[in-house]
Amino acid sequence: MTEIEITADLIRDLLQDQHPDLAGFPLREVEGGWGNQMWRLGDELAVRIQRMDTDPAPQLKERRWLPPLAPRLPLPVPVPVRNGAPSERFPKLWTVMTWVPGLPLDRGSIARGEHAAATLAAFLRALHVAAPADAPVDTGRGTHPKDCTEGFEHFFHSVDADAIGSDAADVRAVWDDAVAAPAWEGSPVWVHGDLHPANVVVADGTLAGVVDFGDLFVGDPAVDLSAAWVLLPAGVAARFFAAYAEADEATVRRARGLAAMKSLFLMLMGQNGDRGLPGGKPAWGPAGRAALDRVLERAAAPRDRRPTATAVAALQNGVRGGRREV
Repeated sequence: MTEIEITADLIRDLLQDQHPDLAGFPLREVEGGWGNQMWRLGDELAVRIQRMDTDPAPQLKERRWLPPLAPRLPLPVPVPVRNGAPSERFPKLWTVMTWVPGLPLDRGSIARGEHAAATLAAFLRALHVAAPADAPVDTGRGTHPKDCTEGFEHFFHSVDADAIGSDAADVRAVWDDAVAAPAWEGSPVWVHGDLHPANVVVADGTLAGVVDFGDLFVGDPAVDLSAAWVLLPAGVAARFFAAYAEADEATVRRARGLAAMKSLFLMLMGQNGDRGLPGGKPAWGPAGRAALDRVLERAAAPRDRRPTATAVAALQNGVRGGRREV
């Protein structure tokens, strides 16, 4: 199938055909987007339209589950308000959603680290509760690092060796420790599944919203808790886990390994040249490298200093606590 260029005229035509009462609103493209492209629609809405994605499941999932989830989450999330059906004009899905104000973290920064840590912890505590029996299951990302070994190895060996440098053995040690960690023993909980710098927005120096729930599923909370290193600035991971208060040692170990894998993914996405992924995101490389430094607890340390097992144990001991039954 020939790829259809997504333009303002196309969006306007789709709205005129299926939701004519919205067709007159101001329309402007939003920078970024990977599987889906976003277009602002007026001040309070946006059109989320399939771009690289050909699978309708992620948007259908957002349509089904975000309306009941959103009211109990303490940060704004996009809520579907109108459905766009495939048509002869455009054979993929599109959805009109509420707009979440703020700047994506991959184009912004967090200045109020402790506030952001507490905010993220509160958001994930509210999200990580038992889901209905018909909730979506694992998206294929794995609910334990051992299920993600193929992905980790791909990222580890695809990122330029110079970008990882002398940290290769330490990254491998963090990953191996996560793979060896006991599996999640609690009831499966709602998991966002894809928390990275392009999927959260910031304002006033702190987290202001969470977007892109296309990978939402029910599983191990460690998948989301990896955001303690992937999203938050250096030095606040322990503050995050203290506020979250429900991650045991094994969960922290799994989360840390998954954070290492996601850091490598971001580095690969930002990588230039033939070994980078198609449509790579240049800003993601530095974000991934900074996240990897945080995983290794070296963001403020000299480049030749080695992370130690003692440092890892100190963080784990600092956050060890009870796990909520859901």
